[in-house]
Amino acid sequence: MPDNNAAQPRATSTGVTEARNPATREIDRVPTLALVQAINAEDATVAAAVAAEAVSIAHAIDAIAERLRAGGRLIYSGAGTSGRLGALDAYECPATFNAPPDQVIACIAGGSFDRVAGSDAAEDDAAAGADDLARLAVGPLDAVVGIAASGRTPYVLGALAYARAQGALTVGLACNRATPLTHVVDLSIAPVVGPEVISGSTRLKAGTAQKMVLNLLSTGTMIRLGKTYGNLMVDVQPTNAKLRQRATAIVQELADLDEAAATAALEDAGGEVKTAIVAARAGLAPEDARDRLAAHSGNLRATLDALP
Repeated sequence: MPDNNAAQPRATSTGVTEARNPATREIDRVPTLALVQAINAEDATVAAAVAAEAVSIAHAIDAIAERLRAGGRLIYSGAGTSGRLGALDAYECPATFNAPPDQVIACIAGGSFDRVAGSDAAEDDAAAGADDLARLAVGPLDAVVGIAASGRTPYVLGALAYARAQGALTVGLACNRATPLTHVVDLSIAPVVGPEVISGSTRLKAGTAQKMVLNLLSTGTMIRLGKTYGNLMVDVQPTNAKLRQRATAIVQELADLDEAAATAALEDAGGEVKTAIVAARAGLAPEDARDRLAAHSGNLRATLDALP
């Protein structure tokens, strides 16, 4: 009989993300095409691991949106690749959703997006994680997402313990189960992607899973906050030619205008897509359209549904 245990990767004390992947033990000896196919085959398993956490992710989105709706912030805390992925997600929210610059924030161990001297050692400093959140005056309205593939990074654990003590919502994102992270958070998300192609290189499958979850958390939260109309990016900031074209096309579609009229409406509204749409649909001046939107917390669908 085959030895089923022999085919299973053995997790180390740091979890399955550090285990050795039996499918790629000889990856340095295979032809390049086989190398690419092996890595791609491992990547193909990530979406299923994220899908298995759908319920937890949905709970986190609703809880985060509730706090942001009340004026709180979404704060990411991470080290290394995890920290940089959080920073990337935070950086993209203002341009994509016109989120205030301080609404989605990232804290990285070592304090820099770049790989600088000392940044690796900084992840071992739990006090630094807490200090970074103390400088942000984290409180009960905030939501803090700690990102750590292993689920045991001291910097992240320190940040989450501090955030929880301040009454903030705490969410843990790891790629191992039953880790120290699960004991310091209100909600846990753990897409288990298994051992990496290169043992311990969690910028690979674990990083991809984290990026997918962060996409879901920020995008889902912004949808719940009314930052889209259907799947249209109605809070986009038209800061370059591509985004101006996108904004104009959205105004055209939702206000039923030709391109010239949509361009003029957008200019009159100061580049505010939702204001331009409400003004055109209701025959209002931009300032009156803004008042209508404000009465519905900036939600375009609710504003349009309330029009005569």
